[in-house]
Amino acid sequence: MRGKVLLLLCVMYAISYLDRTNISTAGPTIMSALHLNATQFGIAVSAFSIPYALLQVFGGNLGERFGARKSLFWIGVLWGVATIATGFSIGLLSLVGARLLLGLTEAAAFPTATSAMSRWVPADRNGFAQGVVHSASRLGNAAGPLIVGGLIIWGNSLHTVLAGWQISFLLIGLLSVVWALLWMWSYRDRPQNHPKVTKEELSEIPRELERAAQPATPWRRLMRTILPVAVVDFGYGWVLWVFLTWIPTFLTDTFHLPLSKYALFTSVVLVGGVVGDTVGGMFADFLLRRTGNLRNSRRTVLLVGLVGSLLWLVPLLFAHTLVVATVSLSLSFFFLELCNATLWAIPMDVAPEWSGTASGMMNTGFGLAGIFSPIVFGAMVDSVGWQWPFGISIGLLALSAVVATVMKPRRVLPRGVDDVAVAR
Repeated sequence: MRGKVLLLLCVMYAISYLDRTNISTAGPTIMSALHLNATQFGIAVSAFSIPYALLQVFGGNLGERFGARKSLFWIGVLWGVATIATGFSIGLLSLVGARLLLGLTEAAAFPTATSAMSRWVPADRNGFAQGVVHSASRLGNAAGPLIVGGLIIWGNSLHTVLAGWQISFLLIGLLSVVWALLWMWSYRDRPQNHPKVTKEELSEIPRELERAAQPATPWRRLMRTILPVAVVDFGYGWVLWVFLTWIPTFLTDTFHLPLSKYALFTSVVLVGGVVGDTVGGMFADFLLRRTGNLRNSRRTVLLVGLVGSLLWLVPLLFAHTLVVATVSLSLSFFFLELCNATLWAIPMDVAPEWSGTASGMMNTGFGLAGIFSPIVFGAMVDSVGWQWPFGISIGLLALSAVVATVMKPRRVLPRGVDDVAVAR
């Protein structure tokens, strides 16, 4: 049954990223239809991240209080509504409003899903579980340009009152609602209450998570442990938002590609992330089992990913052929996504009882990056072109690598028990 839970979460992660990044593929079309420049489009994209960043901790804590079953059901329904509303935008203000609603509804999604995983996944497979679900999210990224681009072309061919890009948002929003209904029907907050769970699966679940009562949240100790991880997540998130927002526009602007071609090349670039997430999660768990050292195993994966990603962005500053750009972006995205599963595994490692709250704290860094990255990057593209925005992204990856080198993830225990270091 554990495999079915992970499969449902994989589908959710794929749909959630399809919902939040379909605007990038439709970006050139939307900018033309609504008469937006790059700065205005960046504002619309970043609007998602304002409630997303501010409500991460609250959303994760709320998911713990009400349970992942009900919480993710309502989250899925509401973000489907927000996606449909995006397709009916008539200008910058309505587009920003729809994106704000999407960020509000998705704020609790991944922290709550992390809480669900903590209750079903053995602790020594945290990295693998996070790698698999985030690989699914990157599969949604990679397939998104082809799906959304295909829907836009198909929708335009229908010659209805709705434009092709509007039809694409309508259909993808309905898909979110269908997933929410399947989740409500299939999932249980406590594995022992599920009729199809096996005795072997129950024996592997962390014993502390079998308690009905939730321990009081140690906010100060969680903050002290998670803050450096959130800083790293900010640098990672800044560059991820560059990939999720600007690659279609970069390919269109620099190489003058039509929709069918820039959608294909964007998908090629984003496939690197699908592989990177799975490899990063498996590598992180392998190192932890082999060394027994939480700090070094998690730090090693982060350093390889961050440094590798920044090195492969460097060619974009000097070479301007489509082949070089595609190869550099693909490999940079692969290395960047090595970090993702590890960042999400750390809250499960150090605070399994409060993994929703802890992962919300961590993912606040990503949310804040999502507020500033699209706006700053878009404004710089309008004013100085593409080189300087990519250069700043390289610098932020370097800064994140420095913080990853010195951070010390520690196991946080319930109130009344002293913290015990996991890292040696």
